[in-house]
Amino acid sequence: MAEVRIVAESRTEFGKGAARRVRRDHKVPAVLYGHGNDPRHITLPGHDLMLALKVKNALLTLEIAGADELAIPKDIQRDPIRGTIEHVDLLVVRRGEKVKVNVALHVIGQAVPDSLVVSELNAVEVECEATHIPTGFEVDITGRAIGTQILAKDIALPAGTELVTDPEALVVNITGAQTEAEAEAEMAEAEAEAGIVHEAPDAAAPAEALPGAE
Repeated sequence: MAEVRIVAESRTEFGKGAARRVRRDHKVPAVLYGHGNDPRHITLPGHDLMLALKVKNALLTLEIAGADELAIPKDIQRDPIRGTIEHVDLLVVRRGEKVKVNVALHVIGQAVPDSLVVSELNAVEVECEATHIPTGFEVDITGRAIGTQILAKDIALPAGTELVTDPEALVVNITGAQTEAEAEAEMAEAEAEAGIVHEAPDAAAPAEALPGAE
């Protein structure tokens, strides 16, 4: 994957007030840690960081005081309403070393007609070289029959990438689509277990007279 270069600045002020001042300048407070070093507090340009993190598991080249550091995002905090990035934890990596990351799964294609496709996992954990982190894995279900179960071990991984997630973990389950009668029976069974009883309409109750009727 391509590296994204970002110019970072060292940060000496901490706390909520300092973080707010950083964000007012359209920057993002971040912490850089790893390789046994003390955590380093830095700020990153907000727009550049937002663009870089559109790629899952982005590899960042941070230029700090004229020196370069390779890092990957480990934790991204976003504003729950606006979705803007408020804080980032970054992990220092080295070329050639391996890291464990979660990689997104993308289901493509269509199974046979009258089937129901259930995605049980949205990502799997893998171990790979820090400079060759996959952006995602495709799970092709084209023409897959009802009853098919795709497991984590069935995902095609690039050379040098090893699966960390349990190989027997269920990724995609393809079952038959539920009929209306089956859905009603399942609902009735659930209501019976919950003790819900529907009263039958009283056939002996007299019908209300319509307005104007004699």
